[in-house]
Amino acid sequence: MDALCVAMGYSFADHKLLELALTHRSCGHYNNERLEFLGDSIVNFVIANALFEKFPKAREGQLSRLRAGLVKGVTLAQVAQEMHIGPCLKLGVGELKSGGQRRESILADATEALIGAIYKDAGMAVCQARILAWFTSRLENLSLSDTQKDPKTRLQEYLQSKKLDLPEYTLIDVKGQDHEQMFVIECHSSLLDKPTKAEASSRRIAEQKSATLALQQLGQESL
Repeated sequence: MDALCVAMGYSFADHKLLELALTHRSCGHYNNERLEFLGDSIVNFVIANALFEKFPKAREGQLSRLRAGLVKGVTLAQVAQEMHIGPCLKLGVGELKSGGQRRESILADATEALIGAIYKDAGMAVCQARILAWFTSRLENLSLSDTQKDPKTRLQEYLQSKKLDLPEYTLIDVKGQDHEQMFVIECHSSLLDKPTKAEASSRRIAEQKSATLALQQLGQESL
């Protein structure tokens, strides 16, 4: 816990809030879901405000897409991994055995819960400062060129413009142990010479990768 506080850059006055933020619902009624709800709203606001200040000429849609990329589960899980939140999580027996401390969704939820806990412990100014510190490099590396739609959406809209059926994504294999699974996805479309195939640690990311390969095959994205 001490190492986690150092990584977060914050020490709790009320250590029960820290304990609650790290307690998954698999442990029972006393869990972090309410703090997660609060933290989700706070991180969305803080990131939205940071983007509003950083990109004064950006349109609403561009700001929305930038925010979505920063506060999505994958990014929040990466923040959790950087701070080594996983080993500090309190999980039920089932989640512990299945590697829940490494699961993307659980890590992302814990990050939001910690944000909610810091807010309750120290107020908005301190909480905002911590969030911005955790996201500094990501915010600095952003540009408005990052606002294009995700590959699945672009592929869908391209096929719709051709009045063709939407692409279909098929799970063809799951590799590895429960806590280290890799999902293999194929993307099918009548326009493709053959289905595109990709794998990733989550089904959603594998679908995005296969959509990117499909766009490349169709000449809609550079290789």
